[in-house]
Amino acid sequence: MNKIRVMTIFGTRPEAIKMAPLVKEFEKRQEFESIVCVTAQHRQMLDTVLDLFDITPKYDLNIMKHGQSITDITNKVLKGVEDILKTENVDIVLVHGDTTTTFAGALAAFYNKIPIGHVEAGLRSDNMYSPYPEEMNRRLTSKLATLHFAPTNGNKENLLRENVEEKNIFVTGNTVIDALLSVVKNDYKFSNELDNIDFENKKVVLLTCHRRENWGRPMENIFKAVKRLAISNKDIQVIFPMHMNPVIREVATNILKDLENVNLIEPLDYEPFANLINKSYLILTDSGGIQEEAPGLGKPVVVLRTETERPEAVKAKTVKIAGIEEDNIFQIANELINDKKEYEKMARAINPYGDGKSSKRIADHILQFFQK
Repeated sequence: MNKIRVMTIFGTRPEAIKMAPLVKEFEKRQEFESIVCVTAQHRQMLDTVLDLFDITPKYDLNIMKHGQSITDITNKVLKGVEDILKTENVDIVLVHGDTTTTFAGALAAFYNKIPIGHVEAGLRSDNMYSPYPEEMNRRLTSKLATLHFAPTNGNKENLLRENVEEKNIFVTGNTVIDALLSVVKNDYKFSNELDNIDFENKKVVLLTCHRRENWGRPMENIFKAVKRLAISNKDIQVIFPMHMNPVIREVATNILKDLENVNLIEPLDYEPFANLINKSYLILTDSGGIQEEAPGLGKPVVVLRTETERPEAVKAKTVKIAGIEEDNIFQIANELINDKKEYEKMARAINPYGDGKSSKRIADHILQFFQK
């Protein structure tokens, strides 16, 4: 059999983290020829992940431009990927998750009648505007995909309800666990201001907050709740790697500055960030991926959103949804900081997102698809 020519398309740091183990899996198998196309929807943050996992893209669309709209991104990715697909003889295109790169890349493959594999398929919040535009990117990609690689059985059920054929759905776990386990080290040493944090004697609370739907009053509520936590619990140390967006930085600085036990730091590369999760006591986040990663390291997660497209994490009790109201966020986080019994329930819950072998399963399923 000729080698299966697989093109992986991704453009943001989260996509790169989750696709990197899969790219490495293809590279070590003689049945595959791996072709990597990045859109650079994120530029610097993407490049650090490529360097970490030693991945050299064959194609780089380099579309990032300050202030560009979702429409701008869609147009650039659609045209750029189509131009590549007209010159490359590709057997299958793989996209990941729910970004604009994902949807536009899948659409370009569809227009060229190339099979599409959707990694991390079947997640649903059932609110088309939250997360925005990710929820609809993911749903539309499901309509275009040939093969659906669902992290959990719940994700598979979502796809079945939308009339996706069961024979085309494969439950694989989430590749983010593959990536996470490859970089976390218990003896990891930070090379920045985190090296001065007393991880042994302080309960470190890691905060991430960037979602578009949280801009404005919700974000103010979140930071006010964090401020109350820091003032009420002198034994915690809050670390917030601030998103580069000036809207977020301004609100965070106005509310959280001058608090002795709050560190506002620059964004971290993936390796130090993953190890920071491992060394933290509790995670407060509006991110999707961290809801999968942190439980893999036994870290409870408080979700700073009103809903999540990862309900299996809620069911497994590895995460709690706190919403976007100050009092509720404070109460839930404060209980986990001070009630050891409640904390241990979450810390010991089994992560529903896999065992670190998802990339192998996905490669196996693609191989079987072409052998048939």
